[in-house]
Formats: sequence, structure tokens, C-alpha cells
Amino acid sequence: TYALNLYRQACDSGHGAVFLSVARGKVAEGIDFDRHYGRCVVLFGVPFQYTLSRQLRARLEFLREHYQIREAEFLNFDAMRSASQCVGRVIRSKKDYGVMIFADQRYARQDKRSKIPDWIKAFIEPGNVVMSTDVAVHTARNFLLRMSQPYQEEGGLTASVWTPDDLKKLMEQEAAAQAKTAARGFTQQVDALHPLEKVDAPHPLEKIASRHPLERAPTSKRLRLTLGGV
Repeated sequence: TYALNLYRQACDSGHGAVFLSVARGKVAEGIDFDRHYGRCVVLFGVPFQYTLSRQLRARLEFLREHYQIREAEFLNFDAMRSASQCVGRVIRSKKDYGVMIFADQRYARQDKRSKIPDWIKAFIEPGNVVMSTDVAVHTARNFLLRMSQPYQEEGGLTASVWTPDDLKKLMEQEAAAQAKTAARGFTQQVDALHPLEKVDAPHPLEKIASRHPLERAPTSKRLRLTLGGV
């Protein structure tokens, strides 16, 4: 759309912009704001459905009669699903980052917070719940400043994002491990084919005891014994 194009042009120029939209719309759930196009998203209120809709009332009645799902439980779950879709517009890849602000105290309740996806809940620190406006602005500023600093990207197989060379190296390691496992299994199968032909090897001390007395002695002692015999 024209408004979205103007927003992207402002972000590309470095001035930045604020884009406003409503929940459950095309922009809130269908368009990605990755990289510098979305570093912060603020969600005002809880996006509940219109509860007087006939279609919604019929669905709630069906869920209550056939699956014993309460009306409040379904409405909370659906609202949190929509909220997660809205705030998730700013995180579209492993290298992306952004600030998600749930600007409503109701998100701190257990019935709302428990339904937040794990990939968002894992980064909600205990001190960042029910924050005042000035504290939230200070925390967001420090986070964006820290994330904007250059960093040394970790490489190799332990990195979160693999290069084609890393993937090729991993495939080679897996192929070598499979070949080693197959060779070990083949050896075990061959050993199992002729169990009667297995002869226990004699103990090294038994080999030494079966030799000639001269052969069991060290070289210097054998030389003395040989000379004494002459």
C-alpha cells in the first residue's frame, strides 16, 4: 500500500517512522517488518474477538457442548494467539532483534501470561513485568543500544546459522560415522557366523613356558649357558 511504502522509505533513509495498524488485520498478521523496518512494536489492549458475533457464539456453544471448553478459556487463548501474531512481526529471522511491549496490565495475569508462546516467554525477565513508562523507555533504550554494537559472529558447527561449508562438513562427519558404524556391525556379524571356530588365544605366560629353557632366558643368560655347555 501507499502508506507502507512511505514507511519503508522513511526507514531506509534513516529518519524512521511510526506505523499504526489494528489487530487481526492484514498488516498486523500478514506483513513482515524484519531488520530495520521493525525494531519495536507496541500492542495496546488485548485483541479479543467481537463477542456478539453470531458466528462466534455458535462456535463457543459447539466447543462447550462437544469438548467442554469454557467460553473465557477459548477467548483468552484466541486473544493471546492474535497478540503473539502482532508482536511477532519484528522477529523474522535468527539474526533479527526487536522490543515487544504489551501495553496493558492484563498481560501480567496468569490466564494471559501462561498463553504467551515459549519463544517470547523465555525472554521476559521478572523485572520487566508491570513497568512504569520511564523505566520501560530506559530499558528499551539500553537494549537497542547494546544490540546495535558490532559483534563477532560465531562460526563453525556451533553457530546458530550455518554456511554451506559448515553444512558440507557436517554431512561428511555423519557419513564417516555411519561408515564406521556399518564396518563395526559387519565385523560383529562375521564373528557370529562361526562361534565354534573361535579358539581362545593362549596367555602370553603360557607361550613363554612352552619354549625351550634357553629360549626363555634373556640374551645375556643364554650366552652364558651356551658357553658353559661348551
